[in-house]
Amino acid sequence: MIWESVKLALRTIRRNVLRSILTLLGIVIGVAAVVALVTIGEGAQSRMTSELSKLGSNMLIARPGAPTPGPPTGSDARSFTERDVDALRNGLSGVRAMAASSTKGAKVVYGTASQDTQVTGTEPSFFETQDWSFTAGGTFSDSDARSGTAVCVIGATLVRELFQGEDPMGRVIRVNSMPCEVTGTLAPKGQSAFGSDQDNTVVMPLRTFQRRIAGSTRIATINVSGLNAAVLPAIQADMTDILRETRRVNPGEEDDFTVRDMTQIAAAMSSTTTVMTGLLGAVAAVSLLVGGIGIMNIMLVSVAERTREIGIRLAIGARASQVLLQFLVEAVVLCIIGGLLGLALGYAIAGGGALLLGIPFRFNATMAAVAVVFSGVIGVVFGFFPARSAARLDPIEALRHE
Repeated sequence: MIWESVKLALRTIRRNVLRSILTLLGIVIGVAAVVALVTIGEGAQSRMTSELSKLGSNMLIARPGAPTPGPPTGSDARSFTERDVDALRNGLSGVRAMAASSTKGAKVVYGTASQDTQVTGTEPSFFETQDWSFTAGGTFSDSDARSGTAVCVIGATLVRELFQGEDPMGRVIRVNSMPCEVTGTLAPKGQSAFGSDQDNTVVMPLRTFQRRIAGSTRIATINVSGLNAAVLPAIQADMTDILRETRRVNPGEEDDFTVRDMTQIAAAMSSTTTVMTGLLGAVAAVSLLVGGIGIMNIMLVSVAERTREIGIRLAIGARASQVLLQFLVEAVVLCIIGGLLGLALGYAIAGGGALLLGIPFRFNATMAAVAVVFSGVIGVVFGFFPARSAARLDPIEALRHE
């Protein structure tokens, strides 16, 4: 019975192709909009999570300055000192690696080629905290860090722009006016979640940076990588306590530093993306409601046009339930066809958007199934009233209809 109703519905759709297409547009646009927006949102969230993970795993970052916007109450933001770093190194447990660092913009020159870049002065453990691997060579040694030797590690962008196929290992580049020997090259990381090129970088010993580049002993950042995500809350609390003590922050006073958990930042950004995707999807879902109303309208027109046909069927013995099923199936078939077309269009738009925005394309089979099922539900909900109207027709009155 169901299959016969489906075949009859398909024949009816073929007889009125243009009208059926126009009826389907609301469902097609609604499903396509929801699928495209949700898919692009999931791709953006995946890209954001991936980019944040490039900053290091299980990472805590301490920076001078109050947790709230603006300087700390009652005093200017003070940079970290070696005393702060030593206190953290001796007082923290559950730490995989820790490194103090500072950065400054500089011009790097090799031969006739030059490039504006970011120079980071840090410790050998910096590369472990950042989960950074090497394509050649390796990090500078502890003795280089202690003595302030003029050695450095460079990123993939500088390898490409300065050396243009030449092997950079052992070559001497100039960072501002300081000669510096290249001891290693970093594996590419690409752009960060904040839009900066992570591969356009020079990394050198902190003492060398302070003496020859910055001209001060300022420490801008302390990176701490935990053994796993479970120990991060305890490490964050210990870091706060130790830094408050070493920086002589009195009880009741606001911290003059910030300790941020990158996992929490990633979760917050992902949550924001999820909320925005949900809101956009909800707005797009309004098109499905409009499409459902269009289905109801066209089914009512169809009942009016086929009143005599319905009367004949009822007169020769068709039950009201069979007439109800026929028109209900016709509405559901229309909506499912619209849902499938919308699904194809939505994923086509999402694929183009992902390519244009440079984000990964994420096919969600569950969402695809839900979209088709939801289209069918719309057919049932908005097709029931016209179908019931057809089933309740008086056969004699229907036969008199012209």
